[in-house]
Amino acid sequence: MLELAYEDSNSITPIFFILSAGANPVKDVESLCIKEKLIPEKHLQTISLGEGQDVIANAKLDMAHKEGFWVMLQNVHLMPDFLLELEKRLALFAAEGSDPGFRLFLTSDPSKKIPIGLLERSIKLTNEPPAGLKANLLRAFTFFVREEFEEKDTKIKTILFSLCYFHSMMLERRKFGSKGFNMQYPFSIGDLRDSATVCQNYLDSNAASGKIPWDDLRYIFGEIMYGGHIVDDIDRIFCKGFLISLMNDTLLDEANMFPFTDNKAVFKCPAPTTYEKYIEYIEQELPPETPLAFGMHPNAEIDFRTTQCESLFMLLVELQPKDSTAGGEGSDTVQSKVAEFMSRVEDEAQLDSNKPNVEDILSKLTEEDRRPYQNVFLQECELITVLIKEIVRSLSEIKLANSGALTMTEAMEVLMENIFINRVPASWKSLSFETTRSLSSWLDNIK
Repeated sequence: MLELAYEDSNSITPIFFILSAGANPVKDVESLCIKEKLIPEKHLQTISLGEGQDVIANAKLDMAHKEGFWVMLQNVHLMPDFLLELEKRLALFAAEGSDPGFRLFLTSDPSKKIPIGLLERSIKLTNEPPAGLKANLLRAFTFFVREEFEEKDTKIKTILFSLCYFHSMMLERRKFGSKGFNMQYPFSIGDLRDSATVCQNYLDSNAASGKIPWDDLRYIFGEIMYGGHIVDDIDRIFCKGFLISLMNDTLLDEANMFPFTDNKAVFKCPAPTTYEKYIEYIEQELPPETPLAFGMHPNAEIDFRTTQCESLFMLLVELQPKDSTAGGEGSDTVQSKVAEFMSRVEDEAQLDSNKPNVEDILSKLTEEDRRPYQNVFLQECELITVLIKEIVRSLSEIKLANSGALTMTEAMEVLMENIFINRVPASWKSLSFETTRSLSSWLDNIK
């Protein structure tokens, strides 16, 4: 993908990497530099932006556009003011004419502070893992260069294939939410690359013994490479248990790679073969996707598919027309939905009257009565009071804005849109208890 983008780029068209979790495009740019018969140490200048680095970056850019080497600016989202200057500098380079060999690479987290003009000028790239175990397994395996893979020992081929499966499982298990992992860990292709490199070096250094040090490899993968991301003890136990089931002597005898399945679902590790045969094996022999492949009960898919379906329909609701002219006769407008919602609330004063009287409660409690349970109750009363005040205030503002007494603000529009799609607004949710209810159900609970 980077090679194709490079062919489409020129001296005035930067390549903009939008970073995803665990992504590190520096290695890819260095590899591309070598493929173009350039020396990274000489022809590629990498600068991580931060305080005081803008002066260095400008000096390198001025030199690079004249002499024709590459500049890579990392984490540009940290200096949005510099990006405005960079946009003008690139326009100046285009007017003056740059050396044809000059290339600019930018990396940034997703940010609203990136100038639109800079984004429009750039070729934008991102690197997200595909969906599905088969797609992830193919992507992981094809990450290795065919010529280099073919030269490896048969045992290393088998271990690398199982490592690709382990990598794909760790990525895909995250989609099950807390059933998969208690936290969302930033596993990436870099973990696979580093694990494969360390595995090769470790086995080369222990080649004289003739035995595969499974315990050491499991520790490297499960405690250092992938385990380095894991901070939850239960997740670490799972990772260790999965590797114990996967990486042992039976792996060399075409063992079933699906853990704890009792042959209910089978995906055996293939005998060492050619690069193309491994790819063919993945495409033809990998069973239809099942939670069993991740060491989970089949029912784990029910919650995942339910959440996926709800997200899809919520997206469709958000995309539907929000005014009568777009939706045709009889369509709901945002204003009508808001009016319907406010009629359910009936009168703000009635909602306001439901606030617990904290002062009255305090007057009835003596110092001896103020125990932990009573203190927690009072704190919750104060929180619900603040929440109701915010609901009453924001609804009153919307009424005044719809009548023309106030100017409609962006915050009001966001609130009205959330009411339209029956979702608890973020401004209310931040003051509320944790909930997964819809707005109507949540409000009934508040009232």
